[in-house]
This record gives sequence, structure tokens and C-alpha cells, in this order.
Amino acid sequence: MKSILITGCSSGIGYDAAKTLKEKGWQVLATCRQEKDCERLRDEGFESFRLDYEDEQSIKDAVAETLNRTGGTLDALFNNGAYAIPSAVEDLPRAAMRAIFEANVFGYFDLIQQLMPTMRKQGHGRIIQCSTVLGFIALPVRGAYVSSKHALEGMTDTLRLEMKRINLPIHVSTIQPGPIDTPFGKNSALQFEKWIDWENSPNRKVYEKAVIPRLYQKREKPDFGELPSSAVTAKLIHALEAKRPRERYMVTKPTKIVAFLKRILPVRMLDKILMG
Repeated sequence: MKSILITGCSSGIGYDAAKTLKEKGWQVLATCRQEKDCERLRDEGFESFRLDYEDEQSIKDAVAETLNRTGGTLDALFNNGAYAIPSAVEDLPRAAMRAIFEANVFGYFDLIQQLMPTMRKQGHGRIIQCSTVLGFIALPVRGAYVSSKHALEGMTDTLRLEMKRINLPIHVSTIQPGPIDTPFGKNSALQFEKWIDWENSPNRKVYEKAVIPRLYQKREKPDFGELPSSAVTAKLIHALEAKRPRERYMVTKPTKIVAFLKRILPVRMLDKILMG
């Protein structure tokens, strides 16, 4: 039985990945940020325990728990949990930026570093990072998330090159989803309320017109090109099981379209498109 540690399994992409791989016979260590979500997953038959990227001790404890349950080995890691803070760049408090980088970047690589000795010792491993289309382009009022995902992709590319230099099959892949049907927006609203003083911002009209309606109003129809979480899981399975996994997996038509436009268009023209 192959083993995989997955983060952010309370819902959405992480939950679908854990459920699908468990059904395929993998030993899935399905972690969540909150213990109440772990309890729910355990009730569903998962091996679940707490891992919060912003809590260094929880990462150490989760690594120890993982290796205890697998007998000291681990075939794969799927770094998935992340959140956004919808805000204009000029309205982002320093503490908010520090928090989101702890969750979306530092925690990912802390976890990788703690598991790397195991993968080196056993002589193989797969590391799959869940990024986003915003890992290679930018959109207004998404600066915190965009910057964290750009950092994630830069570090992941560097790690991949470093792993290719050693004579071990430790493969590093990045998945870049576009719009996926998950509770991501609900979580974003909580972060917006926590950090952003939008009522006293010079960008108040932007929040009222473009941000708040998207966060709180019920959507009448899916976003263009939106897919279910299973679309990400399909790419994850290829990254896990292919003899030669790809370096990058794009998910959804919007991701592929934007990547193509970025290659062929001048920056000013692309900016006009991205500004909507």
C-alpha cells in the first residue's frame, strides 16, 4: 500500500483527493487545520489528524504521526491547504501578509524539509504542490494570494531543479487550477473580515462594487470554465502514478487561455484583459 500525506482535507480539493485516493487503495493521511474537521473525517473512516501550516509545532507533530502510522516511510506529499485575503495592496496590514505567507508558503516548505530525510533514505518520493493560475499571473485585489503563490512556484521550481541534480527519483510537480467549485470564497470572506478596514479605505468603492458582492452574494451561475475538485484530483493521480510526471499540470480552460495569452501578448495588452 502506497502512502500519501495530504493537507487541507476539510473540504474541496483536499477532501476529494483524500477520498479518491483512499478508494484507490492508498494509505491516506488526511490532515486539517482544525481538530473538529479531523474528527469528522475520522468518523468517515479516514486517518486524520491536525496540521496547521501557521503552527510550527503542529507540523512537527503531524510528521511524527505520519511516520508512526506508515512505519517510517512516505511515498508522497500533496501540499494543498491555502487561503486568500481579498484586498487592494495598499490596504494589506503587515500582519496579514505575514500570516498568509506562513500558511501559503512557509508551512509548505517546512513540511517538505521535515519529510525530505525520509524520502532520501527510502530512495524515492513524490511532492505535489497545489498552486493556481494566480501563481503566474496577477489580478486586482488579490495581491496577498498572488504574491504567496508566486513565491510558492519560485521555491517549487528551485526545489525541482535541486532534486533533478541528485540521483534519486524524488519528483516535484505543481498543479495550477483555475476556477474550481470549492468553499474557497467562504474562507476568503472570513479573512477579509479579519484583516481589511475597507470602510475607511480610499478603495471603498472598489470593495462595494467588485469585492463584497462576490464574497457574499449567492452566485447565479458558475464562473467561466469552473470545474469540480475531481478535475484537480485527476491531475494529482497522474503526478503520483506516472513514470515520468509532468513538472506542471494546468487545470481548467481559463488557466490554459491565460497562460497562452501571457506568452503571446505585450504586457500592456495583457494588463487590460486582466483588469476586466
